[in-house]
Amino acid sequence: MPELNAQALHFLQTRRSRPAKTLGQPVPDRLALEPLLTAAARTPDHGKLEPWRFIVVEKPAMARLADVAEARGVALGLDAEQIAKGRNQFDTGNLAVVVVEVQKPSAKIPALEQTYSAGAVCLALLNAALAAGWGANWLSGWASHDRGFMEEGLGLAPHECIAGLIHIGTETAAPPERPRPDIQGITTWLSD
Repeated sequence: MPELNAQALHFLQTRRSRPAKTLGQPVPDRLALEPLLTAAARTPDHGKLEPWRFIVVEKPAMARLADVAEARGVALGLDAEQIAKGRNQFDTGNLAVVVVEVQKPSAKIPALEQTYSAGAVCLALLNAALAAGWGANWLSGWASHDRGFMEEGLGLAPHECIAGLIHIGTETAAPPERPRPDIQGITTWLSD
């Protein structure tokens, strides 16, 4: 029987993202953020391609990204509510880590597996931040799927895209628990 890490298992079974709008100051400084990024980078990575990288967006850069999101929303012809929503996560954000998916040519590792790895980095970073006592939330939104925002706002290359924006800060309000999946209803056991 393997040795149980009850504390880690309990954390994973009870973890809860914190709404980004409830994350305040202080935020982790560079020294506090490095172990979280290190933990996230230990994610499964078939072929050791490292098909991801990080962009840390600090508070001063948030205002610029809010302006880029608004300008892109106008250029795309989005309605005022969509534009405001795209802008808001940067207007109210204090710190976010953009997990950038970096597709790398490989004869052995399909592009989809690289996407899975980048998504796993997002969850690993989210969990690392929560385990370290910070509040954290994984967001996306229309701006994170807009090529113009990716290039103008973050300088991403054509083979890169945003896997997620992980907002990290101090929790100011605990969210209520929400319904969780019925494990029996979503699990199939194959015995032969």
